[in-house]
Amino acid sequence: MRRAARAVPWLLLMAVALANAVPPKEPDEQDGQHEEKKQNKHDEQNEQKETAAPLSLTPSQQQAVGIRIEHPLALSAAPAIEAYGTVLDPATLVTDVGRMESAQAAAAAAEAEAARLQRLYRDDAQASLKASQVAQAQAVEAQAQSRAAALGFALQWGPIAGWSAAQRASLLGALRNGQRLLLRAEVPGRHLASGVDARALVEVDGVNVAARVLGPLARTDAQSQAAGWLLWLEHAPPGLGPGARALVRLRPAASTSGLLVPGTALVYAAEGAYVYRQVSAGDSFRYAPTAVRPLVRVGNAWLVEGLARTDQVVVQGAGVLWSLQGVASFSAAEEEHD
Repeated sequence: MRRAARAVPWLLLMAVALANAVPPKEPDEQDGQHEEKKQNKHDEQNEQKETAAPLSLTPSQQQAVGIRIEHPLALSAAPAIEAYGTVLDPATLVTDVGRMESAQAAAAAAEAEAARLQRLYRDDAQASLKASQVAQAQAVEAQAQSRAAALGFALQWGPIAGWSAAQRASLLGALRNGQRLLLRAEVPGRHLASGVDARALVEVDGVNVAARVLGPLARTDAQSQAAGWLLWLEHAPPGLGPGARALVRLRPAASTSGLLVPGTALVYAAEGAYVYRQVSAGDSFRYAPTAVRPLVRVGNAWLVEGLARTDQVVVQGAGVLWSLQGVASFSAAEEEHD
């Protein structure tokens, strides 16, 4: 009996040790991935609901944040856009074209040399590994310089960067005699190059000269801080040379029928431009984002598509609604606090 009584504690210890030694059952990897996918899908659905759900404000909340509602104004034609033009120096264009083409030729030569040395090294034909590696490094550097030159040219000369070498050579030939000029037109205070017509007028000493709009220019002038367009004067008056200033009248794009909203009503996001519409009123005001397409700027307003004449658009306080969008805890059903 005494021996049995002494053996009981040892048996209990062994049982506990064996229980602890049994490894816990690991969850199936597929089950874990399935649960993770379900959770991610649930989170995405919640996020989409919060984003798509209209915002709701009480009258006191709307007054506190300064929301103001107006109907958009119908406009069938936008007025001409007055811009300031500067005649560009063709020598600068020649220099930039030469720099870009030289960098491209150097990159092609460096790449060919690197390929030649690498082939000789593989064939064991008097080419060392070090020489092959140096040539490859030089080719990489030449390619980087070529890309930098091409990017700088595209920023400076806009649509001409997409022309072929033959088209650029024809342009340079036409600029040599001075009868055809390039002109940069800028609208002070404007950074977005909205759609304009392919034709423009340049006023030189009271005389209107027809010009052709080649396209927008990405690089902003440091002094004017304005969006720019590149113009082509096929028949320039005598005496008009590089550096001359002139008044330019740009015409809006042909499709200018739309609704006019203040610029403060527009919000730009990754999906494009949109405004906030008031979709219901009463005890609470509800607002929903509505996608629009800006057509042309008119003063401090924009002509847009995507709205109806009867829509009630938030023209003041759109930034506040943007900051509240997606905050599910903020609604008119909340208890107001002083």
